[in-house]
Amino acid sequence: MATTKILDDVLGTQPAPELWLVVATGLAALLVTVPNLLWRPARNAVTIAHEGGHGLVALLTGRRLEAIRLHSDTSGLTVSRGRPTGPGMILTAAAGYTAPSLLGLGGAWLLAAHRITLLLWVATALLILMLLMVRNAYGVLSVVVTGGAFLLVSWLTDPGVQAAFAYAAVWFLLLGGVRPVFELQAKRRRGEARDSDADQLARLTHAPAGAWVFLFHAVSLSSLIGGGRWLLGL
Repeated sequence: MATTKILDDVLGTQPAPELWLVVATGLAALLVTVPNLLWRPARNAVTIAHEGGHGLVALLTGRRLEAIRLHSDTSGLTVSRGRPTGPGMILTAAAGYTAPSLLGLGGAWLLAAHRITLLLWVATALLILMLLMVRNAYGVLSVVVTGGAFLLVSWLTDPGVQAAFAYAAVWFLLLGGVRPVFELQAKRRRGEARDSDADQLARLTHAPAGAWVFLFHAVSLSSLIGGGRWLLGL
């Protein structure tokens, strides 16, 4: 009976929150994303999504995922084995900067369908799976803290708190997926980040790195617009 109730809670729908809460969580996420003081620690969550995107697509394209590392400067590294060229490698390299925004878009779709509990459980499951591949102490700490927050909220809080947490997390992914692409563009303009994902993709495809940065912009901004409309019920 307990298992059946849990499944009903996870797979069922929950009441939609009031519009003021949706707007308030969006403003809170924006407040965390814009000022450097708050963005720096919060960016670790975007790095988790970024490296998790690399890892997930590597597995989906038949590559062997060997390690994920997350660093205190908010950088990260995902190591996979397989053909050094070809569609699998291209998709894996392209997945990083697009992953936070696409995860946010998927989360917005679930919230628009009133599946708040399902979103929290899916996020927890993905973080647990990622934890299995993290190979450094800071990375383990980051994923455990983030996954623990989702787990505690989904288990111990009332529906109102769950809704606020879920909407804030999705807004943050949508907004937080935009800023790193602008940061990448600025670094490349200064002659830095010569081995960025965009530059690796340029070597793999012979398309200019700037074209890949443009693609990252298109995905992040389109996801923000589409996901925001879903969240606001427009």
